[in-house]
Amino acid sequence: MREIDTGLVRKAVKDLILKANVFLSPDIKNELIKKEKEEKSEIGKGLLNVINENIEVAASENCPICQDTGMCIVFLEVGQKVVFKGNYIYDEINEAIREAYEEGYFRKSVVGCPLRRENTKDNTPGIIYYNIVKGDKVNIKVMPKGFGSENCGATKMLKPADGYEGVVNFILDTVKNAGSKPCPPMIIGVGIGGTMEKSALMAKEALLLDINHKNEDPFYAEMEEELYTKINNLGIGPGGLGGTTTALGVNILAYPTHIAGLPISVNIGCHVSRHTQTEI
Repeated sequence: MREIDTGLVRKAVKDLILKANVFLSPDIKNELIKKEKEEKSEIGKGLLNVINENIEVAASENCPICQDTGMCIVFLEVGQKVVFKGNYIYDEINEAIREAYEEGYFRKSVVGCPLRRENTKDNTPGIIYYNIVKGDKVNIKVMPKGFGSENCGATKMLKPADGYEGVVNFILDTVKNAGSKPCPPMIIGVGIGGTMEKSALMAKEALLLDINHKNEDPFYAEMEEELYTKINNLGIGPGGLGGTTTALGVNILAYPTHIAGLPISVNIGCHVSRHTQTEI
């Protein structure tokens, strides 16, 4: 067994939040630079130039990439040989969020009650997912998720008879309905199978993958390519102003499901889809 003080988790989460809200991950950054060169619309090319300039300014000035610094989602993969000591780990994670948003001068965007709408004024609580894995390490992934893109996600319980075509059409319809709202070019996370909530979680987790990641199953790898092409042919373009760059990537996660169901979820990330990770 390996003991880990929850204070180490707090420090790691805080550092990850401060990093994620300022420095864009290299895979997305490099793809945006590439797309600026490839974009066929002059308006779209100009907008991608502004996006890339914003990314550089944020990093050099140590300020947020986007004014919506998101609601914090924390994914913990905890080795089954790990024993936590110290304060309650959820309290430590929320304290990390509180400290990071104060220190980083990040906008506080969380309301305590979804109907009464009072701001908590410290961006807590976060959303915490906890998974037990083999080993004695703790892997921590942090995603500050803005709600321009989050509001465009969708889940549907398709019928098995809807099949492949039904899934593809649902994904395309979700992107069409999103239009300019998720600040394209966007990243498309897809979850297929499991149960309703499992598909939604997989769609969110798909956004944590490198945008150049290819599904290990050739069937889904081909589906990702098909969707990527069809989405970019929609003509939504950068900022929704038209063009050939609507999606930077499409990632699919799938899971076994019930004989009577075909759950499908789409979670959309904006052009500064922020996430970073570390291991203790």
